[in-house]
Amino acid sequence: MSEELGRVRRMWHLLEPLHAVLYYAPEAFEEAAALGCRTDERWPSYFAWRAAPLGEVGAGRVVDTFYSFSPGMVREYVPAAWSVASPGVVLAARTRAVDRVYRALLGEQAAGPELAEAAALVRRAAEAADVAGRPLAAANAVLPWPDEPHLVLWQAATILREHRGDGHVAALVDAELDPVESLVSFAAIGAARPEVFASRGWGDAEWRAARQRLVKRGLLMEDGTATEAGRALRTEVERRTDEAAVAPWRALGEEARGRLVELLGPLWVAAIGSGLLPSETTLGIGKA
Repeated sequence: MSEELGRVRRMWHLLEPLHAVLYYAPEAFEEAAALGCRTDERWPSYFAWRAAPLGEVGAGRVVDTFYSFSPGMVREYVPAAWSVASPGVVLAARTRAVDRVYRALLGEQAAGPELAEAAALVRRAAEAADVAGRPLAAANAVLPWPDEPHLVLWQAATILREHRGDGHVAALVDAELDPVESLVSFAAIGAARPEVFASRGWGDAEWRAARQRLVKRGLLMEDGTATEAGRALRTEVERRTDEAAVAPWRALGEEARGRLVELLGPLWVAAIGSGLLPSETTLGIGKA
């Protein structure tokens, strides 16, 4: 991995927890419940929060853009989410949720000058992102910018993480890894336990069938671990993902990016130290 791509990956690692707390924080579940969403599990609000920028889309659109979720799982929550609340109403509630989550998570930092400086820098990077062909990034990029810096920070972080995610999907498609194969191959290199990937809704038979397809391609061994070719392919997928995410950070510049790393550090610590986020996820951060 080149030094520049390593820096790009570091920015993702710093920003991802600041985006992801929305899906786990009690304040967000309270806002979801006020809309009428079920909160006995996190998925009704997750699909509503994340898909709302796309508009009142059907399950097919979410299957295509979210990629790793099984179509059957998606159909449980979309388009049912829009019968609970329209996407516009969901987006307003999402903003309220982020406001409450960040104020609870960050305390005085949420209104501090360092966060405002960080928000301005992340926004600069987000506005430099080319969102053509990146549907989730594009959908978030056209939303109005909020006034409060902590809300700007979350929105900019979200644009950048979806920009990266859209590029990752493209890299998986180029590697001829279908949605379930993308998870099986990632588990095979130790990114997370297979049980963690079960959260994406694929059944045992679908997982086994995907494993056998990858065995036939020479990417997996019979026990489910990756072959040398399988590891090389996943390395290439990650490299291409990082390359596709370079432009916003290159536009920001080295000095500003270095300053942003300093500013994000305490915010990252607050997110990780909150206990809200799982220690092992399907993203493989810190492992892959």
